[in-house]
Order: sequence, then C-alpha cells, then structure tokens
Amino acid sequence: MKLYGIPNCDTVKKARTELAARGIAYEFHDFKKHGVTEAMLSGWLKQVGWQKLLKKTGPTWGKLPQEVKDSIQDDASALALMLQQPNVIKRPVLEQDGQVLATGFKPEEYESIKP
Repeated sequence: MKLYGIPNCDTVKKARTELAARGIAYEFHDFKKHGVTEAMLSGWLKQVGWQKLLKKTGPTWGKLPQEVKDSIQDDASALALMLQQPNVIKRPVLEQDGQVLATGFKPEEYESIKP
C-alpha cells in the first residue's frame, strides 16, 4: 500500500493517523521530495477522473489566474496543471497494487481497507 501526499498537509496527517491506528502498513511518497510523474497521474486519472483528483480548494488553486482555472476541462488539461503544480492534486492518494483506494481523506472510505 502506498500513500501519496505532502507530510505537512492536515488531511494527509489524518490519513496517516487512521492507517497507523488500524495497523495498516504503507509506504509514504512525498510529492515534494519524490515528485510526480505523468505515468502516475495518468493512471490515477483513468481510474478516478480529473474532477475527483484536482483540488480546487486551497491557496495554490486560489492563486492561479482565472484563465488557467477556466482552461481545466478534461483529463489532459488537468494532467498538465498537476505536473506543473503538484499542490493541486487532492491529497492524499491511497493506492494498492495500482488501484486507487481513496483520494482525500474520508474516514468511511478507510474503514473498508484491510491490513
């Protein structure tokens, strides 16, 4: 199991706490240290779509020019933005064996995850 995000994100911290409390082992991938790849993002986009993977809240999205925000209308345009600005990826992304189990953190989504 792999958890993707940035360590100082409150939502990532909640997910890490939940996984630890349930005894679920995972590897942590820090977007800032290890980066993101086009292949990684493309795989996630195929599974969950850009609307679920793009984080439209927070300071990074808020600081984008309106024309950039308006230009995001499909997986390809979202992919280009996420490669340039990884902070617009909804965090965390929880993956197991190439399958996205969750984006963001909702306790009810994590309840079904087995150690």
